[in-house]
Amino acid sequence: MLRVFVGYDKNEIAAYHVLCQSILSRSSVPVSITPLNRDNLKGIYYRERGPLESTDFSMSRFLVPYLCGYQGQAIFMDCDMLCLGDIAELAQYDKHAVSVVKHDYVPKQDTKFLGAVQTKYVKKNWSSVMVFDNAKCHELTPYAVNCETGLWLHQFKWLEEHQIGEIPKEWNWLIDEYEGLPDNVKLLHYTLGGPYFEAYRDCTGAQLWVDEFASLNYLRK
Repeated sequence: MLRVFVGYDKNEIAAYHVLCQSILSRSSVPVSITPLNRDNLKGIYYRERGPLESTDFSMSRFLVPYLCGYQGQAIFMDCDMLCLGDIAELAQYDKHAVSVVKHDYVPKQDTKFLGAVQTKYVKKNWSSVMVFDNAKCHELTPYAVNCETGLWLHQFKWLEEHQIGEIPKEWNWLIDEYEGLPDNVKLLHYTLGGPYFEAYRDCTGAQLWVDEFASLNYLRK
C-alpha cells in the first residue's frame, strides 16, 4: 500500500479532491490517501498560522514521518496539483531520507492566489512534493514541526545535503513559472493559482484540470 499525504485547505477543497482523483485513476498500485487537515491534527499540531503561510499545511506537511511512526515510505504533495503519471513511478525515488524536485528559480511575481505573499528563499518549492524514507527522518518530531522556523523546515536544515535525493522536474512542473507544458510532464503544480480560482481560469494546463474535475461529476444514465 502506497501512502500519500495531501495538503488540505478550506480555500482549495476542489483542488484536493481533483488531485486525489487524478492519482487514483492512474495508479498501478493500491494507494492510501490521507488529507493533512489542520482540524484533524488537534493535540499534535498546535503551531499558529503565520502571516507568510499561504495554506493551512505549510508546516504540517513535515509531520508525515511522525504520522507514519517513522516506518516505511510516504509521499507528500501540495493539493494544487494534477497527477498525469503513475504515482508508483514517483515512489521509486526513495534512496534518500527525502527526495524532491530541486527547483532553481526565483518566483516571477510578489503575490499568488488569494493575494498571498509569494515568499522567495533558497530551495523554494522543494517541499511541495516529498518522497520520505520515514526511518531516516527522526529529526521531524512534533516539537520540531511546531517550534522550529519555517526556513529550518523548508530548507531541509534537519538533513545533510547528501541525504536529499533528486526527482526529475516533470514530477513537479511549476505552471507559469516554467515555460509551456512538456509532453513528458507527470505532475502539474498550479503554484501561483489554479483554474479553481477565477483569476487563474486561463492558466497553462487549465483545461486538463477542468476535464479531471468534470470526471468527478459524471452521472450514469
